[in-house]
Amino acid sequence: MIKIPEAVYNKMMKTDHFSQWLGIESLEHREGYCKIQMKVRKEMLNGFGIVHGGITFGLADSALAFAANSYNILSVTLDGFISYPNAGKEQDILIAEAIEKSNNKKTAIYDVIVKNQDGLSIGLYRATVYKTKKEVLNNSTI
Repeated sequence: MIKIPEAVYNKMMKTDHFSQWLGIESLEHREGYCKIQMKVRKEMLNGFGIVHGGITFGLADSALAFAANSYNILSVTLDGFISYPNAGKEQDILIAEAIEKSNNKKTAIYDVIVKNQDGLSIGLYRATVYKTKKEVLNNSTI
């Protein structure tokens, strides 16, 4: 039997065209946690030949979404803030790890660390999500 966090990830990825475009690959999913990766392509670089900040933000935000929805409670981002301590480059493998820091009835806070294949931090993202009263999956999709 497939676990709920993985089932949620699979359902979300079917219609998440941005995450598909990023080339996201699944590494690990559990309640309140997600680890994904992607390879940096030429069209993801800015005018200085480094990873565009929006790409790093997008990868971190996707990891957040998969982690926050892993309880099968539809959750949406209220805010998100990112710092870019180092630059990524073409052909880097970026790994985003979303970790739940706080979870209450209506909101949750997550930290997402984006590192390259060498463990160098590329992005540090913190976000708050609002938990709706809806489910991502229904019983027939689990």
